[in-house]
Amino acid sequence: MPNEVRLQKFLAEQGVASRRKSEDLIRAGKVKVNGHIAVIGQKINPRKDLVTVGKQKITAQKNRNMVYLMLNKPRGYVVTVSDEYDRKTVMDLIPDVEERVYPVGRLDKDSEGLLLLTNDGSFTNSITHPSKGFSKVYRVTVRPAVNDEILYNLRNGIEIDGRMTAPAEVTVLVEEENRVVLEFILHEGRNREIRKMCESQGLEVARLKRQAIGSLKLGVLPQGKYRELTELEVKKLLRSAGH
Repeated sequence: MPNEVRLQKFLAEQGVASRRKSEDLIRAGKVKVNGHIAVIGQKINPRKDLVTVGKQKITAQKNRNMVYLMLNKPRGYVVTVSDEYDRKTVMDLIPDVEERVYPVGRLDKDSEGLLLLTNDGSFTNSITHPSKGFSKVYRVTVRPAVNDEILYNLRNGIEIDGRMTAPAEVTVLVEEENRVVLEFILHEGRNREIRKMCESQGLEVARLKRQAIGSLKLGVLPQGKYRELTELEVKKLLRSAGH
């Protein structure tokens, strides 16, 4: 049917969550179509079908205002729209944003720095899809020390969870007694990847801050604050993704 669309795509386009997170909601049985629990890959007609997430009715919004935000995430906040354990989420940092937005990609609770939020499902998919290979720059403080062998392993790949990490650019920025500051440039986004890489080499990660995603840099944005991306910044990111 020409008016039908995949459910997870519809949820992402309506700003409920990213496409991947929408699939997680469907798998968890939290999404219903016309009162029946939805399944992955299900197609709906947004004009006719009633879609609910929990108790919230999701309706197709015409001429939605697309929102693109950059947040300087502090430590201690989880990157999710809501948290079942009642922990602080990044949504607590944007209470005055009227549109329903969601985080783009990952940044674990103990990490900080650049995080994007949007209600544009297509934009999210462009930024997070592994095939796009967006570079992400991190400043990472580790203890106690690194040597040539550790740097070689970090740069050339380490087996984590049965799979090798992709090659990374790793540069020593500061080297002091019992403390080293490294710059990591990654082109993949596996869960807690840098922490697991460092732990495999006997390094404790004392601080991890994301400073850039592709052409977009955190700059001087204060911690815990956000700003809207400029039209040029959005266009640059999409151009890098092949749009």
